[in-house]
Amino acid sequence: MACGSCGTGEDGSPKGCKNNGTCGTDGCNKLTVFDWLSNMSLPDGQEAFNYVEVRFKNGRKNYYKNAENVTLSIGDIVATQAESGHDIGMVTLTGELVRVQMKRKKVKPDTPDTLKIYRKATQRDIDIWTTAREKEESMKVRARQIAIRLDLQMKISDIEFQGDGSKATFYYTAEDRVDFRQLIKEFAQDFRTRIEMRQIGLRQEAARLGGIGSCGRELCCSTWLTDFRSVTTSAARYQQLSLNPQKLAGQCGKLKCCLNYELDAYMDALKSFPKSETKLYTQKGTAVCQKIDIFQGHLWYAYEGEWMNWHKLTTDHANEIIAANKKKEPVASLEEFAAELIEETVIDFGNVVGQDSLTRFDKPKTTNKRRNNRKRKSSGNGNKPQGDRPKSKGRTPRKPNQDGVKGPRPVAKKGQKPQAKGPRPESKGPRPEGKGPRPKKRGPRPQGKGDNTKGSASQKPAQEGQKGGGSKPANKNKRRPQKPKPNA
Repeated sequence: MACGSCGTGEDGSPKGCKNNGTCGTDGCNKLTVFDWLSNMSLPDGQEAFNYVEVRFKNGRKNYYKNAENVTLSIGDIVATQAESGHDIGMVTLTGELVRVQMKRKKVKPDTPDTLKIYRKATQRDIDIWTTAREKEESMKVRARQIAIRLDLQMKISDIEFQGDGSKATFYYTAEDRVDFRQLIKEFAQDFRTRIEMRQIGLRQEAARLGGIGSCGRELCCSTWLTDFRSVTTSAARYQQLSLNPQKLAGQCGKLKCCLNYELDAYMDALKSFPKSETKLYTQKGTAVCQKIDIFQGHLWYAYEGEWMNWHKLTTDHANEIIAANKKKEPVASLEEFAAELIEETVIDFGNVVGQDSLTRFDKPKTTNKRRNNRKRKSSGNGNKPQGDRPKSKGRTPRKPNQDGVKGPRPVAKKGQKPQAKGPRPESKGPRPEGKGPRPKKRGPRPQGKGDNTKGSASQKPAQEGQKGGGSKPANKNKRRPQKPKPNA
């Protein structure tokens, strides 16, 4: 709550209030009144209202007569009349709006108790006023210590000095009557000034001290609320609020004043609702109201003995059943009316985050078995994928022939791994006589069988005509024929 001249600069530094808190156009001060007649001139022949509104510490205000016709504007510091001496305050409102405010607060002008404005405050008056204001905080701490030592059931909440420094007013709160005669004597001895004790309520204390409410804004009583109306728990019941004292109470310890703000709207809406204690009589049984929804205009009823089954009705349906009960007309059941309000609810979980999926942690991890197998085999063999694999140590690469077919791998040297054997010869020499038939010739031995590797995804059997040619035998499990024993 500030005017356009307040805020922060381009670099983030606070600009402060260019009008020193006296702009008079918005809520820079406590209980500020917006002067919407400031840019309007009076008609010819009409004199301006000669009363002004003066604000003192916190929200204390008073109305003074400008008997000397001093030219005053909002923000001027003036010296005003007091019971003894003078007081220093700031002008917060002038003109015709002062008449409206005085009428609203029931302050009658031109009475014997009317106070006057002496003059605009001089620099000497302002120095005395600021010096007295600087003493208030240390005096409050000392005053609380004295009250605790005297075992008085009271709380000193604030101290306010008069403008000339001749009197100090102590504001305190107490539930019972307090005998502070000894307290005043000690105050007078310690502080060397006239003492005035003034008791205030808990809400007036919160208004003077100020603070931030549970809504995140400044307290209403310290910004604009001046009349404190009684708040009861029935206001919370009408608004369907839980009767939790910690949530319903404000900083003053009393029920929040804002409970009365929307109470009239709720009262008007509840006029169309039947009373919650009214029962509905049907042929199926007697129904009792369990819950109401003021915003949607729905009521929930349950049969006696079937408290877990609730039936939703509208206010028109409930009033129709009540009217039928008064006329003693039969009503079959509540299901006839509740069936019209049954809606098919489709559960749809939308992506409220906007970017991340709500089920991103529910999806199973996709694993590439081929890649995992390759990594596992390469970690055991020392092989790496083609392109990143360094030159093998201890193995001599094979050079292709003129036809493009690689020949047999050379013999490994000492300290190197054995290389794969070349293809077997197609036939052996002549067999000695007396032996059995010659076994069928075998095909070429598959490559890589002599390596330590078991073979990877990149190492496949050579196709026909390449890498030694030939193909695997049709049946791997076929046993080799045994050699016949020689005749004895």
